[in-house]
Amino acid sequence: MQWKSFLRGLRYRGMHGVKLVISDDHVGLGAARRAVLGSVPSLCALRGAALSVLPQQNTGGYVPRQSMRKEVAADIRAMFNAPDKQTAEQYLQVSIQKYARSTPRLSAWMEDNLAEGFTVFDFPLEHRRSIRTTNSLERINKEIRRRTRVVGVFPNEASCLRLISARLMEISKEWQIGKRYCAGKSFNY
Repeated sequence: MQWKSFLRGLRYRGMHGVKLVISDDHVGLGAARRAVLGSVPSLCALRGAALSVLPQQNTGGYVPRQSMRKEVAADIRAMFNAPDKQTAEQYLQVSIQKYARSTPRLSAWMEDNLAEGFTVFDFPLEHRRSIRTTNSLERINKEIRRRTRVVGVFPNEASCLRLISARLMEISKEWQIGKRYCAGKSFNY
């Protein structure tokens, strides 16, 4: 219920034109997205962004040998570096078949989780890397941690919130007028 209220609040304050929601695999947030934003597609950052460090983290329980991890990561990378969605889906099917006998749990994980990440192919090529990774969010979290560690102990929760809010407002301003997330790119898809 809280996620639904949050998203409704954003719409009430003027949020419009949403093309994609990127989040973790949170059931409540997914239900709220469907209820408030309707047919806006979503991309699970943890499942769909299986490119950078995530194959090692997410597939670790499914890959029986350490020596296979590079090969699995290369197969996943090939999917997300494919020129189009159809080719990525073909690579996925080849990988599912490739691992079906030797590592059926990995094959099932790929089938259940990777196709959702192909939502990135619905967007222009120059946006795909930014969409499929959580790098920008990780940088923001790292900056907040860095700023709050300098202070050490806050006198109260409100002072911590003021510091974090001020930094987030600075970041927002930087994105609006300076170094943009998708600088100079058209958002007409």
